[in-house]
Amino acid sequence: MGAIFKTILYLSGFFFIFQSCGDVVAETSGKNLVIGTQDVKINPEVKMVTIKGGKYQPFYGGDSSLVEVPDFLLDETPVTNREFLDFVKKNPKWKRSNVKAIFADETYLRDWQNDETLPKNADPEAPVTFVSWFAAKAYAKSAGKRLPTMDEWEYVAMADEETANARNKPGYSSHLINLYNEKFRERNRVKGSKPNYWSVYNMFDLVWEWTEDFNSIMTTSDSRTGEYDDKGLFCASAATSANDVLNYASFMRYAFRSSLKANYTVENLGFRCAKNLK
Repeated sequence: MGAIFKTILYLSGFFFIFQSCGDVVAETSGKNLVIGTQDVKINPEVKMVTIKGGKYQPFYGGDSSLVEVPDFLLDETPVTNREFLDFVKKNPKWKRSNVKAIFADETYLRDWQNDETLPKNADPEAPVTFVSWFAAKAYAKSAGKRLPTMDEWEYVAMADEETANARNKPGYSSHLINLYNEKFRERNRVKGSKPNYWSVYNMFDLVWEWTEDFNSIMTTSDSRTGEYDDKGLFCASAATSANDVLNYASFMRYAFRSSLKANYTVENLGFRCAKNLK
């Protein structure tokens, strides 16, 4: 699909090559023009916790194969309003008035009062929302990190407060669904609830979260057609053939993610960062 896409753009005489969220190279008639600059580094104070990897059964797919998740580091909380404000101050191209439409839609940071003023009455320690995948990825890179993969996120999401894998516990899924249904939960500050088994906070009770994957799962918008599309390639996508049909909370996450594109911004969608273990 990538080759076809590039060919189409070549025929139009203009194409983009995304080197990173911070840099775009436009090539026209053999001449390169760099648009944008490298993001200024930031040093968020959020603690990163070590996640001991292992094998897990993903929600998606039609077989019973396990997925291996290596050890990695994960932010203990989602990125907050305060942290993202620091990022845009140091990287003006990610301010609301400067961001390119290709990187964020018209609702990017919509509730902020202006480029450098958080929403009225917003808690600086609440998770930032109305942030696109591109902006989240740029923030992570600026912090010397990355977004977690879908498998990393779901691996950590299996845990409750006592065990690494609580998916088989009675009430596990229904408890998460109740959290998802709470209105305005994204306005609460981080660490307002207990951490899970991994000492990670707020996996479910504040915001949905972006993941790194942009092409990990091909989905069907209508399971009756049997034809796959790529509408969810910038985020972990929906499970059209689930292994655990009883875990409806997982299905809700995949279904939500499959509806997104990389430049979308949503009122209750935020992110946290991850990092490889050296």
